[in-house]
Amino acid sequence: MSLLSKKAVVLLLAAAAGFGALNAQAAKAKEKAVTEKVSMLDGKFSFVLPKGFVGDPLPAGPTGAKGTMFTNDATKTVVITAENQIPESNNVKDNDSAFLDGTVSDFIDAQRKALPDFNKLSEKSLTQKGNGLGLRQVDSTATQGGGQTLNTTLIAGSGTHMALVQVISRASDKSGHDALVKTILKEK
Repeated sequence: MSLLSKKAVVLLLAAAAGFGALNAQAAKAKEKAVTEKVSMLDGKFSFVLPKGFVGDPLPAGPTGAKGTMFTNDATKTVVITAENQIPESNNVKDNDSAFLDGTVSDFIDAQRKALPDFNKLSEKSLTQKGNGLGLRQVDSTATQGGGQTLNTTLIAGSGTHMALVQVISRASDKSGHDALVKTILKEK
């Protein structure tokens, strides 16, 4: 693994560290009847979450990472978005396979260390239609927030920035989880 990808995954994990406070955030979120729009990587990766999600900013990371935790009380679903600069001012292409593969590999290693029952189900390489942005998708299960969860993590990089989106749902809500991931990826 390259030093760049190890630093990259550490920075993304720092930005998404707030998911450990899953129960506290979900408990205090108030449902509202608006949709939440998310735009990352200068608009290259954007999506609209369905009604019912409420966004709360995550504390800024020590390296300037920014993120938001979106919670939906009705479905007990969490979507974490985080964006950060790539270390050492490195610049990556919109579909940089070496960067994405290394970052995903390091992310999986970090998840295995952080979550004792982490189980990777699948890993996919995706390219968004229209702009050619490369994404890596990792589907997994783990115990988080007091119960078994389904997790889908999407990782992308463009220029000097990288982005992570993590969808966390109850294990019993596979159809709802899959539908939300399709919405984020704009699949029908």
